[in-house]
Parts: sequence; structure tokens; C-alpha cells
Amino acid sequence: MPAENPAPAETHGHFVCDDWQESPLGPQDGPVRLARALVANTYSGAIEAARTTCAYTIAYTVPEDGSAPTTGFCTGIQLLTGTVAGRTGTFVLEERATFTPEGVECAFTVVPTHSADPLRRLAGSGSYTARHGERKVAYRFAHELG
Repeated sequence: MPAENPAPAETHGHFVCDDWQESPLGPQDGPVRLARALVANTYSGAIEAARTTCAYTIAYTVPEDGSAPTTGFCTGIQLLTGTVAGRTGTFVLEERATFTPEGVECAFTVVPTHSADPLRRLAGSGSYTARHGERKVAYRFAHELG
């Protein structure tokens, strides 16, 4: 009987946003406004990584009354150099999020990089909920090291 693959390790931690530099993209007078943000985060817990490199493309939905947008969605790519389960290396997360006036709901997935890095076989996904005004954000991360 073949051996079963073990379930991914369900782990937790938190991150803190170190820097957020946002700028508009394209026209800002329509029903949807685009922006980009260059971000740096520091992770602790299951992932240990300082000052990651992240880029988001953001779509803000403008309310019918033309007031400032408070809802929308974004996608991003985040490059992390650090440690996962005792292995040090570099890996990439693809992120997809929605946001409301209350906060952000985000799901992320490890993207294979096909490099010679010690974390090249890292696979997994996770999520977080960030409430506006809270600096420390808890995350969940299920992963396998391969």
C-alpha cells in the first residue's frame, strides 16, 4: 500500500506593515479608480521574514454619490526572504484581497519559483483578515516543504 502524503502543516503567525507607498494609476474620475502600492512587511511566527518586497494593484469602487471609495479589491506579489520551518530561503506569495470599511480579507498562495533555493519545494496557502487601524495582523499558513 503506498504511503499517504501527510497533511500540510497548519501554522500561524503575524505580520506588521513597515511601509506603504501608494500612487494613483490612470483616470481618477470614473466609477473605479486604480492605484498601485509598494509595501514592506515583517513576518513573525511560522514565517520569519523582515522587510519583504511587495507590489499591489488596487481597484477602488467609487460609491454612486461620488464620495471617497472605501471598498474594492487588489492583487499582489510578495517576495519574502526568511525562514519557514527551520529552512532559510526566498519564496513568492501571490495575494488576492477584497476590502471594505471594516478591513481586508486576503488569501495567498506560494508560487513555485523553480530555483536552486532551499525553499524551492515550499508549497502552501493561507489567509488573513486585517482590521483597519490594527498594526499587527494574524495570518494562517498551511504548507509543505516538499
